[in-house]
Amino acid sequence: MNDMRAALYDRYGPPEVLYEGRVPVPARGPGEVLVRVHAASVNGGELHGRAGKVRLVTGRRFPQRTGFDFVGEVAEVDATVTGLRAGDQVWGFLGRTFGSVAEYVSVRPRRIAYAPGNVTPTEAVSLLAGGTTSLTALRDKAGLRAGERLLVRGASGGVGSVAVQLGKALGAQVTGLASAKNLGFVRDLGADEALDHRETPLAGLDRYDVILDTAGTEHRLLRRRLASGGRLVSIAFDIDRPVRSVGYLLGSAVHGSRRVRFFSGNPKHDLLAELTAYVERGDLRPVVDTVHPLAEIAAAHRALEAGGVRGKHVIQLA
Repeated sequence: MNDMRAALYDRYGPPEVLYEGRVPVPARGPGEVLVRVHAASVNGGELHGRAGKVRLVTGRRFPQRTGFDFVGEVAEVDATVTGLRAGDQVWGFLGRTFGSVAEYVSVRPRRIAYAPGNVTPTEAVSLLAGGTTSLTALRDKAGLRAGERLLVRGASGGVGSVAVQLGKALGAQVTGLASAKNLGFVRDLGADEALDHRETPLAGLDRYDVILDTAGTEHRLLRRRLASGGRLVSIAFDIDRPVRSVGYLLGSAVHGSRRVRFFSGNPKHDLLAELTAYVERGDLRPVVDTVHPLAEIAAAHRALEAGGVRGKHVIQLA
């Protein structure tokens, strides 16, 4: 086992720059676990990385990799690691780097947890990034309480579709903003109300105790739709106006009673283990749009960029 299949690209550009290539299997370092990847998902941040919109972070060394979440099976465990053994089913993240769309990843135990046993790997990975993000945003950052009104912007997407379900599990009254063709899907997830984002101006919305924004734009308008004591949590900023967007988020987080919170997730073991419990209790169900083989990585990116997604585009590796 010297090399493995992986998604690669040799220059920044459109989805077509992606291809299935071969790279060395990662060396398992001291205190690390080698995981054979069964499935990974396609996330918005990877689109920006591949397109070169964050090249100050990703740099100019090629080939580059994509993917940061995974579900798989433990292949090797360093002798210093306890609580894990070969054959364990796990899920997790690489951290602040890309490369999980590959047959193997090497990670530290703090970045993984046992995967839920009641869903398949391709189903589980559809909940991973959205689930950890939603738990952090709604429960930890916003302190969402039973009976409060929650608005989820982008309610049919990879994060929004899980946030709708989690909002209901936490006892909130949930409104989802989505495209017209996905309104029924959002209601099926448990939303009390689903609104067409093209026919519903943000300025005309009701007031909400908590707003979860997955788009990263129009934060001033959204903030005005907060009830007294309301909280706006954004998981994205305007990639086309990054300085202005981030500046507003940071400034709003400091001033005013209608507080704005922004975060970039980097979940660890405890949060992953909590998410496993939510899935195994049946509070969250999988939200898979399409399952693609590795050879179709470009098509998966193209489909996510086209919009109108229902849940996650998943890459199956085993």
